[in-house]
Amino acid sequence: MSEPASYWHVLASVLLGLSAAAHSATARLDDSASPRNRVPAQVALDQQGRPLSESFAPTTLRARFGTVEYRLATAPYVGQHARIYFVVPPQIHGLLSPAAMRVEWRGVGAFSGGTARPGERVLVWSGIVRTPWMNEAIDLSMSVDLHQVRLPDGADLGMESYFEIETQP
Repeated sequence: MSEPASYWHVLASVLLGLSAAAHSATARLDDSASPRNRVPAQVALDQQGRPLSESFAPTTLRARFGTVEYRLATAPYVGQHARIYFVVPPQIHGLLSPAAMRVEWRGVGAFSGGTARPGERVLVWSGIVRTPWMNEAIDLSMSVDLHQVRLPDGADLGMESYFEIETQP
């Protein structure tokens, strides 16, 4: 290898190494210790605010789930600076378009509120992880354009949102 080619090879290797080190590590947080893994809607309303069961031709579903508690396993991250994201999965069984669903939440504790559509993740917390478990709650609701839903008879529209943690180097 010639001198200039060797120099550029080493420089490229160093820059690639620095670039990789600057990226943060992202992982799905274990929430299996949470009180409930499936939370049914407490209230389901149509576009006029009537209960869905009393609506003749609903076009929009507005569902409120109430306060949902989460117990997140953060032990591997204690002492690290981290960001936690609320994630709405990209694929929702029976939903034809991600634009047809919007999930909304309000933080009850340290988590901030926000909105997301399928396939999006939204920052809800940032700071130093201090404890092996993070106990948080959010007040959760969603709205769905029923024209964009196709479910087999007897199937429910549901999703399994989750949290991701991103640690800083």
